[in-house]
Amino acid sequence: MAEERIVSAKRRRDDDPQFELGLRPRSLKEFIGQGKIKEKLSIYITAALERQEALDHVLLYGPPGLGKTTLAHIIAGEMGVNIRITAGPAIERPGDLAAILTNLGRGDVLFIDEIHRLSRTVEEILYPAMEDFALDIIIGKGPGARSLRLELPPFTLIGATVRAGALTSPLRDRFGIVDRLDFYTPEELIEIITRSARILDVAVDPEGARVIAGASRGTPRVANRLLKRVRDYAQVKAGNVVTEAAAREALQMLQLDEAGLDEIDRRLLLAMIEKYEGGPVGLDTLAASISEEPETLEDVYEPYLMKLGLLKRTPRGRVVTSEAYRYLKLSTKKNPQLHLW
Repeated sequence: MAEERIVSAKRRRDDDPQFELGLRPRSLKEFIGQGKIKEKLSIYITAALERQEALDHVLLYGPPGLGKTTLAHIIAGEMGVNIRITAGPAIERPGDLAAILTNLGRGDVLFIDEIHRLSRTVEEILYPAMEDFALDIIIGKGPGARSLRLELPPFTLIGATVRAGALTSPLRDRFGIVDRLDFYTPEELIEIITRSARILDVAVDPEGARVIAGASRGTPRVANRLLKRVRDYAQVKAGNVVTEAAAREALQMLQLDEAGLDEIDRRLLLAMIEKYEGGPVGLDTLAASISEEPETLEDVYEPYLMKLGLLKRTPRGRVVTSEAYRYLKLSTKKNPQLHLW
């Protein structure tokens, strides 16, 4: 499954929460990358603090592993308030959400990861809570039922999602701040790797950091996970220093190329070329061909392949590009209909 790949941007079951926590920046100043988002958040937070108000509700979306949870923690820290963390699938009933909301203090942050997976009934409880800071509770059943409104202290809801398009319009419209996190540049990842290595007391030379950054798929979570594995290799095989040679050898051991693509990425591209002549091919058909869930394919596999220009989404389906043929060292003559982008 994609979640168990070393380059998966999602959290894996064997990820160490304390490892991630130790590397997490504590302030906007420490946070590397996403410059425009940081600049805007700094202004919004300063203004809210000066007015002594809760920050407006925030929606953060984009591929996994880019720092949505970290930014939520930073926002709470900068505002000087507590943060309560949950996830859309964990809130099964309206009562679960009501219990969380009634325990929030003034100005506190409620962070809901995978907010697109909230059930419709739970989502409807959120509307008055976000808009009016109130809870509408139905007491009793049948003709004798009556509605009771509970006032809530002003709070900030921060929602995170990899699928902003899956949010309903009424929910999305209630967020005053909406920002998309994008993939990180190699230079930003080198800075993140260097910072993490300093915290972990790992010796990394600039070229070693550059090799790790190139294979990190534009994602800090992947960069830190690779640093952890390359550190192990360097400790045993390379005199405890992450040099360029040690980083390359470690990536080869992990079956990754310099762009961070693994065997599953190559199998996906080859399946499209060999079974479907390069496309177009539908999402469900493609997912079935590599025994993966369509949602995982769309949210985890495709964004990076599209960023590299190896895959393209079209109205008729997915299509591999001429760049994918060059990457796989295949002739495009196999597919005379291939469009050259």
